[in-house]
Amino acid sequence: MTDVYVETGSQRVFACAFDWPGWCRSGKDEASALAALAAYAPRYALVARAARIPFKAGGEAFRIREHLRGGATTDFGAPEKVAKRDTKPMARPEGERLAALVGSAWAIFDKVFGSAPASLRKGPRGGGRDRDKIADHVLDAEAAYVRKLGLRLPRPDRRDGAAVAAFRSEITDALRTASNGSPPVERGWPQRYAARRIAWHVLDHAWEIEDRSDMKRG
Repeated sequence: MTDVYVETGSQRVFACAFDWPGWCRSGKDEASALAALAAYAPRYALVARAARIPFKAGGEAFRIREHLRGGATTDFGAPEKVAKRDTKPMARPEGERLAALVGSAWAIFDKVFGSAPASLRKGPRGGGRDRDKIADHVLDAEAAYVRKLGLRLPRPDRRDGAAVAAFRSEITDALRTASNGSPPVERGWPQRYAARRIAWHVLDHAWEIEDRSDMKRG
């Protein structure tokens, strides 16, 4: 059974797995959010496999440990609330696990990016970013996220592989550090939430690229 929390806004609800950063999906209500989370288990299994962490996909049963009241960001489409469990002390082994899963989310994104066409299928109203703009958006977001971990890092050029790798390494180093569970800076994010938000954003867009290019998964 997988421990999850449910974050409820006025228009959107997120269901997120506590121990699996990035495995977080939304719906119009709690039931549809949990159904979406279960439906994405096979896709998330590839992330766990890349990190060499055992993960059982399929037939998921969820145990709701917390209900959180969401806000404007929840309704906009991102899980924004920090759960109580996120603020508990964290030992180095858990941090290493978080870092490994976030690193795997990036690896999945890079693989998808490298295999997708530059131009992606548009929505019914002709909307949606193309592949390169999605990748730039992900980096733009991460350049803002790192400040929540107490880091001041320049946003790397997407085409500079070494710079992107160094940028990501700084993030995973911050995630794996043992802590008392408090945010590293005022108005910052605890590491568990930071890992979840970063991995969710990366995977959400990796899966978007897959879906909008009809790519074969796996």
